[in-house]
Amino acid sequence: MIKKFVSIILILFPLKAFALIEVDITRGNLDPLPLAVSPLSIDEKSRIGFKQILSKENIGSEISLIVENNLRTSGIFNPLDKNAFLQAPDIAHLKPRFEDWNLIKAQALITGKVNYVEDKLRVEFRLWDVLAAKEMMALAFTTVPTNWRRVGHIISDKIYERLTGEKGYFDTRIIYVAEEGPKTQRIKKLAIMDQDGFNNKFLTLGNELVLTPRFNPTSQMVTYLSYFKNMPRVYLLDIETGTQEVVGDFPGMTFAPRFSPDGKKIIMSFANDGKSDIYTMDLENRLVEKITNHPSIDTSPSYSPDGKFITFNSDRSGYQQIYIMRSDGSDVKRISFGNGIYGTPVWSPRGDLIAFTKLHKGKFYIGVMRTDGSGERLLTENYYQEAPSWSPNGRVLIFYRETKTNSKGEGFSAKLWSIDLTGYNERLLKTPTDGSDPSWSSLLGN
Repeated sequence: MIKKFVSIILILFPLKAFALIEVDITRGNLDPLPLAVSPLSIDEKSRIGFKQILSKENIGSEISLIVENNLRTSGIFNPLDKNAFLQAPDIAHLKPRFEDWNLIKAQALITGKVNYVEDKLRVEFRLWDVLAAKEMMALAFTTVPTNWRRVGHIISDKIYERLTGEKGYFDTRIIYVAEEGPKTQRIKKLAIMDQDGFNNKFLTLGNELVLTPRFNPTSQMVTYLSYFKNMPRVYLLDIETGTQEVVGDFPGMTFAPRFSPDGKKIIMSFANDGKSDIYTMDLENRLVEKITNHPSIDTSPSYSPDGKFITFNSDRSGYQQIYIMRSDGSDVKRISFGNGIYGTPVWSPRGDLIAFTKLHKGKFYIGVMRTDGSGERLLTENYYQEAPSWSPNGRVLIFYRETKTNSKGEGFSAKLWSIDLTGYNERLLKTPTDGSDPSWSSLLGN
């Protein structure tokens, strides 16, 4: 059983000034903002206390490193080398000497301190506008010491939001299919990790095939597809409690179950007699409703964030393209008209874009388009890649990429990658095994 998350108490200090700093997040990493992440200071008593509990020499430095790494991997911030810092962390937190930080070209400064108080971890941090010599934000967190990594992610989110005007995505998790073994005999398990690759856990044993895990947008519930005696089953798994239940056994082949925005329904496709239609199931009463009825293959449905529309792919035009329709199945419209075959459409949490996979001239692309099909942009291309999933703020996509095997079938791998909406900042996510079918959670504090 997986332990339930311990809540984190936030205490807000008064803001003293508005910032002059502005970060343009539409430009990717073309001009990342230089900032300084000062190690969080810690007194000797607290240092000893945390070392006994966490076996960490300096928990303040560890938390600041999480913040630094998160901001760097976003592609829009450039954390400066700590060796260039001129002011001690404890003094900087009380009163920064802004001329020292200006000297190393920092435009923003993050300071803080940690304390061991009544068996709890207390973390303070401040965000400073170096150019204006003003404090922008001050917050404090109290939680159990084992939650220290989450504190680093929450601080990262607060800084990201204050500097960009949009929610962050660091205090999140990713569920995926962990894969091992030769391509023809892959062992596949459900696995979950923090968005930075830490705290990886396997959720199934690998004795049954698992596919397409998807997070509930409103909770830490997951739906996924598994096979029991060669029969496809749709499961629900509560990540916090470890409770698992079968939603249903379905005839024929079932594809890619996914939650509705309110988490009360699952939408999926059933294949039978050479065609595939889209269905929904109400999770409270288990009533199934057929949404499409067409002599074609309709698959990969995904709701708009307001629940009023559904995007899906279909070959009803002769080859696979992306369509949208109202949530009751009416008013079906094709929106993709480019060259190639389109699949796995996923509506952005922001509601403005649809991500997709495209196959054209033997290459696979991950791209985005507006919800009317205009403005198509291909972000990345490779031998084989698919299954994009959005970060909760709609700024980053995670997907998986496979490598080509040699003539003997050797050299195969599947890895998780992410890329931001500008097409910059493509990066590999480290996992203990190969990985596929990733899905991004909502913010854990939500």
